[in-house]
Amino acid sequence: MAFNAKILKNILYLVGAGPGDPDLLTMKAYKILKKADVVLFDHLVDAEILEIVPDSCLKVYVGKEPYADFTPQEDIHTRIAQYCQEYGHVVRLKGGDPYIYGRGFEELLFAEKLGIEVQYVPGISSMQGAGFHHIPLTHRGVSDGVWTLTGTKKDGRLSSDLQLAIQSNSTVVIYMGMKKLDEIARTYVMCGKGDTPAAILQHVTLPAQREVVCKVGDLLKASRDNGLSHPAIIVIGEVVRLHAANSCDILSNRQYKVY
Repeated sequence: MAFNAKILKNILYLVGAGPGDPDLLTMKAYKILKKADVVLFDHLVDAEILEIVPDSCLKVYVGKEPYADFTPQEDIHTRIAQYCQEYGHVVRLKGGDPYIYGRGFEELLFAEKLGIEVQYVPGISSMQGAGFHHIPLTHRGVSDGVWTLTGTKKDGRLSSDLQLAIQSNSTVVIYMGMKKLDEIARTYVMCGKGDTPAAILQHVTLPAQREVVCKVGDLLKASRDNGLSHPAIIVIGEVVRLHAANSCDILSNRQYKVY
């Protein structure tokens, strides 16, 4: 479907729903959802958040479940154009933050070409959910910063920046990396850092959240032995060792522990 005419009315909100827990939604996001005419929502948006919208609001699922059924980005663009022509307040609701591996900026560029006004509303990213496992992303004297990498680029490869991140004194957080655990581990081992503490955090901030702490070289085994899969993030660095429960386990003879 082609949309050549300029759209000079209505507004698209790119809203971050946060990492999962509905209580972590921002007040601005809540207010926008309360007046939404249409909500285009992702796979990881909690059902309780969708209850905020008015009864008259049209709720449209446009999710992308990893390695399963997904809505092509082109179809999402078509729906954005369609609903912004027909309704007043259209909300594109994304898990986490729209601009952190959420393709939100692609949707902004598309909407702006059609003359649609766009407002961005940040959301808490899933990497910040590491704090719910008492893993700080930075800590004075331990981690100088954070490298945030994708485990799966557009061409399917692991980000080559991992080689650079390993050499830094910073925490490494990998999104969409559960299919690349073996490659991540081998990369660290080849750099002589296979004993670096690591954690796999699944369903962060939700009641079903799980954590596996291990040496980075054992990521694949720890994941398989404990049945962890996506959605999950991988946190690698000395910050994983800081929490007492994690520290004792990593320094023991056991390979990993599930919390």
